[in-house]
Amino acid sequence: MNAREVIARVEKIESLPTIPPILKKILSVIEDPKVSLQKITDFVSSDPSLTARILKMVNSPVYGFPGRISSVSHAMVILGLNAVKGLLLGVSVFEIMKKSMIGLWEHSLSTAIFARIIAIKKELQSPEEISIGGLLHDIGKVILIIALKDEYLKIIDSVQGGERLLYEVERENFGITHAEVGGIIAKKWNFPLKLIEPMMYHHRPQMSEKFKMETAVVHLANTFALSRGVGYSGEVYVPSVHPSLSEILNFKEEEIIEIFREAEEPVNASGEIFFSDE
Repeated sequence: MNAREVIARVEKIESLPTIPPILKKILSVIEDPKVSLQKITDFVSSDPSLTARILKMVNSPVYGFPGRISSVSHAMVILGLNAVKGLLLGVSVFEIMKKSMIGLWEHSLSTAIFARIIAIKKELQSPEEISIGGLLHDIGKVILIIALKDEYLKIIDSVQGGERLLYEVERENFGITHAEVGGIIAKKWNFPLKLIEPMMYHHRPQMSEKFKMETAVVHLANTFALSRGVGYSGEVYVPSVHPSLSEILNFKEEEIIEIFREAEEPVNASGEIFFSDE
């Protein structure tokens, strides 16, 4: 199977019978290029289950807001349109992650936490939005599981016990990686480039053109999350940090130790972020 065939399959995921109804609804909203924050607020508020999921995430250790946020409208204003669109996608694919790739949700949350802490350390604007980039960085794996489940799970199985990185084996078999699939589908969903580049290049941050810093943050957050060993992303080994990061982020050893120290409590607490429709 080549890259063109893979892309053709993943771009049709909304028509697949296996896609959860809530995800189908959400995609119809976030794909609208003219969608407003108010429209998303109304959409979320009309669904009690979705409201509960969003409020649980916003009040979770992933974001660290000091006070509890009790309304959807308050959550939307604090996070902003782009972060809300990403968060909606994240909570809607939770069930797929939980059933098809046990541990991917926990890894994604851990990456989101590290991304937010790193972004704050570098005094970047919208750390919550960068955190969403961390939450969604492996969304391509979810898309591949939905569109090409049998073929993709064979690829994941093939790297277990070996010495290869998953994205390298993906390229050999599909001609494209989960990161690139995530970026392509994020463009289709009208996500901003500030989210697309970190998702698309989180294994190759040097390829980012417009948002090198944000992409570097998600790349490093993913590496830190893998080294921390929370959840499961399909990888057996922790990939090396790209050499370009020493120039872009320029962290000293003591700063890295501090990042891990700050992440410890929220990462441990994030294991409690599970959703139920009960």
